[in-house]
Amino acid sequence: MSEEKTISVDGTAQKTFLTYENVKSHTAQDDLWMVIHGKVYNCTKFIDEHPGGEEVLLDVGGLDATDAFEDVGHSEEARKILDELCIGELDPSVCDIYVASHLKYY
Repeated sequence: MSEEKTISVDGTAQKTFLTYENVKSHTAQDDLWMVIHGKVYNCTKFIDEHPGGEEVLLDVGGLDATDAFEDVGHSEEARKILDELCIGELDPSVCDIYVASHLKYY
C-alpha cells in the first residue's frame, strides 16, 4: 500500500497519513524523508543546515529515525525545526508493532 490519504479531523483541519511505502523511497540528498515518533518529515531543505552533517541524516533517510534522534539528545529548538518539516503522520492502520511502540506525542 503506497498511497497517502488525507482525512478531516474536526471538519476543517486535515491530517495527511502516509505509509512506510511512501517514506522508504525518499533516501537521496535531494529528496530525503524520515519518520520520528510516527510523524513523517521531509528533511530535504534542512540537510545542508544540519549541525551534525548531512551523512547523519542520509543514514536514516527513508527509515524510522526515532532512536537516532532521541539518542543524540536534541534541543527544544531542534524539535521546533521538526515541526516545520512535518508533512504527515504514519497511517496508524498500517503501523507495525515496532513503529506503534515508538509513537509519542508532545
